[in-house]
Amino acid sequence: MCDPVRGNGSSQRGAVSKKKRPYIHRYWSWADIIRASTVMIVHFLCLLAPFNYKWEALRFGFVLYALTSLSITFSYHRNLAHRSFKLPKWLEYPSAYFAVFALQGDPLDWVSIHRFHHQFTDSDRDPHSPIEGFWFSHVWWICDTHYIKYKCGGRNNVMDLKQQWFYWFLRMTIGFHVLMFWVGLYLYGGLPYLTCGGGVGGVIGYHVTWLVNSACHIWGSRSWKTKDTSRNVWWLSIFTMGESWHNNHHAFESSARQGLEWWQIDITWYLIRLLEVLGLATDVKLPSEFQKHKLAL
Repeated sequence: MCDPVRGNGSSQRGAVSKKKRPYIHRYWSWADIIRASTVMIVHFLCLLAPFNYKWEALRFGFVLYALTSLSITFSYHRNLAHRSFKLPKWLEYPSAYFAVFALQGDPLDWVSIHRFHHQFTDSDRDPHSPIEGFWFSHVWWICDTHYIKYKCGGRNNVMDLKQQWFYWFLRMTIGFHVLMFWVGLYLYGGLPYLTCGGGVGGVIGYHVTWLVNSACHIWGSRSWKTKDTSRNVWWLSIFTMGESWHNNHHAFESSARQGLEWWQIDITWYLIRLLEVLGLATDVKLPSEFQKHKLAL
């Protein structure tokens, strides 16, 4: 089957048409099928949860969502994608490994996509811009790997991670870790832990993260003069561990703190600050007063 978006090397880096991308009737690679299947399985397990209900399993699901979502924001996003702070390797690697169980891909892929998002925000080359529709930015982009490669090119923006054996190891073996995660849930608590735990927790984690890509570029308030559609969505801040202060983030993308005001809840920042006090997080980046004054509305 011919892929309508594939072309030569030069066209991959050119402008991309704003014509609406077909969701179903297009070329599907094995990577697309695996990603779509993973998302569907997690949602299917969530639908089975009422038929296998146990309060302790559901409580485990909420805890799992909180910990894996925090790992994504703490490790994949602020530590690896933006280098907002540094950690000793004995802490950096386990943090990244635990984030794998949020089922959002390996660190190399996640970080590369996010760096492309900041490089091409709201342009035709943005991997998940709402310009192509809410649902595309929310979920459909995940299983359209050829389209992302067409728009952004190869994964040449994560050379700092590619040089580390641990991230290559996770990339090559992530399927094994995800499978063992599901098997472990079933062996530990049977179907209730697989459905109420992994299913419910996974679905909440998915959509909370995806709302940052979709809703936080459509609804909310703006505090800073950024050249994009990023918004701050206050009611999402608790659920996203502080990621929904998205206009703040796009204004000062390297900042370890995204809830810049005292009243802006940013759970990830509280963890980073604690580790800084303990001497474990170093080179913690924050915007200067000059930077704030320059971009203030």
